[in-house]
Amino acid sequence: MPIKVNLAVLLAERGIKSKDLAEFVGITEANLSLLRQGKVKGMRFDTLEAICIYLKCEPGDLLKFVPGDAETP
Repeated sequence: MPIKVNLAVLLAERGIKSKDLAEFVGITEANLSLLRQGKVKGMRFDTLEAICIYLKCEPGDLLKFVPGDAETP
């Protein structure tokens, strides 16, 4: 998938525990783990908003487009 999730990097840089973020966002630690690993196909905008609020970041800090990973039709 050409979209990479940089959540693990942001958590490490800020010294934030996944448990604390999951609790604030209102999702399970298991779902946050899947998101952190980039194993999800989508994310709700309210989830993205809550993550950005907690981490004090922009969506572009969390998500990165990597064109070389896209499949060509």
